[in-house]
Amino acid sequence: MIPVEDVIGRAGPEGVLPLLTLAEFFEGNTVEDSLAPNQWGYGRPPLAELAAGLARIAERPDVAWVRVQLHPETLDLSEVLAEAVAVCTSADAANCESWTAGWESSGVVTGLVDDCLEAPPVPTGMTIRSIVWD
Repeated sequence: MIPVEDVIGRAGPEGVLPLLTLAEFFEGNTVEDSLAPNQWGYGRPPLAELAAGLARIAERPDVAWVRVQLHPETLDLSEVLAEAVAVCTSADAANCESWTAGWESSGVVTGLVDDCLEAPPVPTGMTIRSIVWD
């Protein structure tokens, strides 16, 4: 997982955090409550299962990219924390929700949850859907 110091160094004015690639967030990450901490232990699958599922989503032909959205508390607590994943896709929210069945997410919303830096371009005909845990 990316060191919190690197995330803080990439943060913009007003504490706007970068979107992280799946590799930046998941590779070597063993901190189970770093994603959706309120759901860990209450039905949310292990990080390894989520990482594998998100990698499968990223490979779909109707998906341009997938990024992890960090929680603003990352800066306050000096821990890499996330409660949403952005999926740039042509699929509607209902289809996106079907991809995440069993993840104990709060659902899929249109757009990013917070302002973020380093978002890749959104191709024509696609939008950002966020898988959120609350």
